[in-house]
Amino acid sequence: MARYTGPVCRLCRREGQKLFLKGARCMSPKCALERRDYPPGQHGQLARFRRGQPTDYFRQLREKQKVKRVYGILERQFRRYFREAQRMPGMTGENLLILLERRLDNVVYRLGFADSRAQARQLVQHGHFTLNGRRVTIPSILVKPGDIISVREGSRGRTYFKERAEMLDERSVPDWLSLDVANLSARVLAFPRRDHVDIPINEQLVVEFYSR
Repeated sequence: MARYTGPVCRLCRREGQKLFLKGARCMSPKCALERRDYPPGQHGQLARFRRGQPTDYFRQLREKQKVKRVYGILERQFRRYFREAQRMPGMTGENLLILLERRLDNVVYRLGFADSRAQARQLVQHGHFTLNGRRVTIPSILVKPGDIISVREGSRGRTYFKERAEMLDERSVPDWLSLDVANLSARVLAFPRRDHVDIPINEQLVVEFYSR
């Protein structure tokens, strides 16, 4: 399964905003964007002095890249999501974000079992979760209303999940999910909505990029 393995702090610096790719570090003074608020690379510091307005293509490309990086997806898989969003009724941009929110690794992150989507992806790949009672190792599975996500019985005794259980807060979970802290499980109550995406994203620019 393809994934980005480079330094993720470069991605935030390239987009010029926090994408919260490293969990708690993003909220600390160690955040790379706090220390170097210019794009990475040899000529990064010159970018702040460049003149002229960005082109439409530049804005569309940067928005598309930002969405991919937030959810940890590479280009080929992202295009598949976009094509699926086009076939769904409604607005393509909103459909795309809803599909991404439904990914199992994103749900694990939203429930508070991980500090970042990358960490959630790793937990799923290592088989620490079950979906409707069956062990799963595929982070890209799309959940639907009625699904039950649980920490696998054999993983609940691990120190990580014992400590995580003390940190979980039902009030911080989006209203399309229901968290049962005592049993380290959750139920999907409904499909996510556009307003559940908490990072500023202009999905229309992504649609325009692929419609060129």
